[in-house]
Amino acid sequence: MIRIEQLDHVGIRITDKARALAFYASLGFAIEHEVDFDAVVILKNEAGVELNLIVNGVDKHGGKNVLMDMPEKLPGITHVALRVADIPATLTTLKEAQIAITQGPVSFGDGHVSVFVRDPDRNVIELRARLQAEDAKRIEGLEFYNPNA
Repeated sequence: MIRIEQLDHVGIRITDKARALAFYASLGFAIEHEVDFDAVVILKNEAGVELNLIVNGVDKHGGKNVLMDMPEKLPGITHVALRVADIPATLTTLKEAQIAITQGPVSFGDGHVSVFVRDPDRNVIELRARLQAEDAKRIEGLEFYNPNA
């Protein structure tokens, strides 16, 4: 058995470096290092969460995410879920940054609330927090997740 200790980083393929950097900066990420021998930009946030932007994507599907936007359900990683401290504050920040919420806020009945956004290359990012009882009243449009919607 391999003993995995934690998630180290997530690699996200993108098509436009400047556009992606602006988006991820809105989520609190900044450049940690740009690899000089490969098309990789390493981002980190204040908590040390690391994303590697792979800057070699080519859009052959008219801006569609082949794992999420096509009728055929291909195998692969469909989204990255990032834990946030406060969903109401996250909703405010997304609105101020003009980042569209593509799904949510939704509750899964497990004490968490999530909102889903897409980066400029249509990669899905889930922003998820533990729901405090007093927060439920402050979250406009909160619904229970319906997988058939």
